[in-house]
Amino acid sequence: MIKVIDLHKSYGDKNNKVEVLRGIDLEIKDGDFTVILGPSGSGKSTLLNVISGLEKTDKGKVLYNDSDITKLNDKELTEFRKNNIGFIFQQYYLLQNLNVDKNVRMGADLISNKDYKDIIKAVGLENKLNKYPSELSGGEQQRVAIARALSKKSKVLFLDEPTGALDEETGRSILDYIVKLQKEEKFTIIMITHNENIAEMANTIVRINSGKVVDIKNNKNPKSAYEIGW
Repeated sequence: MIKVIDLHKSYGDKNNKVEVLRGIDLEIKDGDFTVILGPSGSGKSTLLNVISGLEKTDKGKVLYNDSDITKLNDKELTEFRKNNIGFIFQQYYLLQNLNVDKNVRMGADLISNKDYKDIIKAVGLENKLNKYPSELSGGEQQRVAIARALSKKSKVLFLDEPTGALDEETGRSILDYIVKLQKEEKFTIIMITHNENIAEMANTIVRINSGKVVDIKNNKNPKSAYEIGW
């Protein structure tokens, strides 16, 4: 269980302060698929970064099974993310001097996962193993980033617009694979997206605006990646 309690986050100094998160309260059950929706500037990405431990909060708590990660120092946070968290961002963050195989293996090696090539095959890159990021399209680079995150087999997977660089056919295929893998491995998904259709795949839909939660909906009948609009 992840509990977010009275979360506040701002940027800038006291003379030019912008409050981005303004008292967020949220609970996410283990194994849940939660989508966070909101307009640009609503605080979605900041919320994702704070919950995942990438950014510090000004005030409030982020509890993972009653352990408050806001109290961890930088070294402890790094270790926590290494052992528990996976990320798929809009930016690919691939190492340019490593080929597809080695970029994905970076995640797999953290848990000695020898079966990572099955994931590369599942995202359709089995014929690109020796290609470098500069030799790939944007969509292919995104698939490498997705494969790298999945190969780590994290307890919680954070996704920031994961299909933004993908065409419809590939996007549906990737989402379908992620959800199937989640059901097998029982990890938690927390995704932010502008795509209202993708939210229909989630168990829980959270809407935020102006740094506050404005609505939480439990979706009793999540759709598959091939049932939603695009």
